[in-house]
Amino acid sequence: MPELTKINMANAVKPHTLFSKFDVDLFKAGKHYRLYEKFGAHIMQLDGEDGVYFAVWAPAAKKVSVIGDFNDWQDETHELFVRWDSSGIWEGFIPNVGKGSKYKYKIHSNSYSVYTEKADPFGAFCETPPRTASLVWEHNNYEWNDATWVNTRKEHNSLDKPFAVYEVHLGSWKRKNNNKFLSYKDLAEDLVNYVTEMNFTHVEFMPVMEYPYDPSWGYQITGYFAPTSRFGNPEDFKYLVDKLHQNNIGVILDWVPSHFPEDAHGLGNFDGSNLYEHPDKRKGYHPDWKSLIFNYERNEVRSFLISNALFWIDKYHADGLRVDAVASILYLDYSREDGEWEANEFGGRENLAAISFLKELNKEVYVSFEGVQTIAEESTSFSMVSRPTSMGGLGFGMKWMMGWMHDTLEYFKRDSVYRRYHHNEISFAMTYAFTENFMLPLSHDEVVYGKNPLIYKMPGDEWQRFANLRLLFGYMYTHPGAKLLFMGGEFGQTAEWNFQQSLDWHLTQYPVHKGVQELVKDLNLFYKSNTALYEKQFENDGFEWIAYDDSENSVYSYIRKGKEDDDMIIVVCNMIPSVHQHYKIGVPTKGKLKEIFNTDLEKYNGSNTSNSKPITIKKGMWNGRPHHAEITIPPLTMVAFKIV
Repeated sequence: MPELTKINMANAVKPHTLFSKFDVDLFKAGKHYRLYEKFGAHIMQLDGEDGVYFAVWAPAAKKVSVIGDFNDWQDETHELFVRWDSSGIWEGFIPNVGKGSKYKYKIHSNSYSVYTEKADPFGAFCETPPRTASLVWEHNNYEWNDATWVNTRKEHNSLDKPFAVYEVHLGSWKRKNNNKFLSYKDLAEDLVNYVTEMNFTHVEFMPVMEYPYDPSWGYQITGYFAPTSRFGNPEDFKYLVDKLHQNNIGVILDWVPSHFPEDAHGLGNFDGSNLYEHPDKRKGYHPDWKSLIFNYERNEVRSFLISNALFWIDKYHADGLRVDAVASILYLDYSREDGEWEANEFGGRENLAAISFLKELNKEVYVSFEGVQTIAEESTSFSMVSRPTSMGGLGFGMKWMMGWMHDTLEYFKRDSVYRRYHHNEISFAMTYAFTENFMLPLSHDEVVYGKNPLIYKMPGDEWQRFANLRLLFGYMYTHPGAKLLFMGGEFGQTAEWNFQQSLDWHLTQYPVHKGVQELVKDLNLFYKSNTALYEKQFENDGFEWIAYDDSENSVYSYIRKGKEDDDMIIVVCNMIPSVHQHYKIGVPTKGKLKEIFNTDLEKYNGSNTSNSKPITIKKGMWNGRPHHAEITIPPLTMVAFKIV
């Protein structure tokens, strides 16, 4: 065992370490990616005594004590030992402490006469906010039942598989009659049944890591290694993930390595120094979110973050991480005026250390776990975000297509009379659609802060609004790329999202809302059941325009293609509330067109205009193709065909 420097010989703490010299060297080099196996509180037995080993990083401290409900929160009884190797690691074994014990670290700074009481950065469980202590917990007492899923995850989660993602805020998806939260176990029944019934392939949870402030929606994290105790304990959250996997639903977790709050019990000024945050406020403070920014230049911080990413995949069986606010990580001038940032060594605005960190993160995730995905929420034109690091990319599996989202919603907000003048707002996305592996997001950010719910972004009377929403979803699901839809959108929620209450589930009793819900359910199944819609969703030869220039009729037509030569679906979108009869489209081969999806059907509360019988394909050039067919396009409708 490496030598330890004893701080207090009268200490009730016994010397012990889980760190080898190699562990410490890796940590200091920024290459230790399993720090959660060393730091934190670990239940164990030492010399025949049951207790807990504690370890914390605090290099600027002159004394570190564990205080808790087992010592009346006094800091004289259980002082930790500092390692001799200048690693800044304090550690020790405390007998007669066990699972569920509440604790914090009391840290006396070496730089000046102050102390802080901090929750454990590696704490596995936390008190329910507003209480802030960590709880001793362990990860090895849950028996997983998702081996079939995990062992075949690549078959569900590869880029040539369907991604129909349901984005969920666990605190407001549904609540009990007294407005109390559903528990993880409640959600393991209600949410799992709903997602399965609706045919989504994945859920994406807005941050589940412990956070103190409800209005932050979870994006201001203090407990990076603990699922929030608002909904239950760590085993309960594992049970929720387990149940989703048993129902063939993948789990993507929002992950926030971009910033953290200044709460007194959190990571900020942890040992009296800028330990986790960058000491230069130009790099270490986020003006938009009034929060601290991780120091990506510090090796130990990089190890902390990469270990945290791997932790959620390892211990909680997450299938992917959606990385929040990547643009704010990449750019030194993000949300800063001239004079508020300093250029990098080459005179540019890119944060070179952060770019290096992201590459290292993605490389390690993909090396360590087969079949997982990382997804970047990145809103700029930074190149090669979703290209392998071996090619010079950042290494993400996918990137949110924010340009598509913005242009599409702007187009759909327009009255149909004016859409002909903005035809390129829809077609433009295809000029860059394959520069990245894009996920099409209609996320929570689009239905808050006065932006209106999706249904009220749509123009026209009630019928037109709902027809437009159905058309939007039909267009989205036939457009190249993975799909993400925020909860409530699938049934036409009429109020902006409110994190303090349940979605308005009572709306589904009304035909207009039920129709949208049935449409999304069927679109998910349509997407999953047709290889032409997903096998080449990130490849240029998986898409072909038939006509993108019919602005007069506000019609778009295109072909989606699978890996087999004859695997194709023809899609036509009518963006105005008029029926187009005998509308000609060019077709690549002879045969008949069979309508296989129509967003205007009666079951969706549409007008039920359709192509009820197969349509004979005729010889003769049209849209540059040797054959053509005359179809009926219902009003404000996406209609899809197969050649039979």
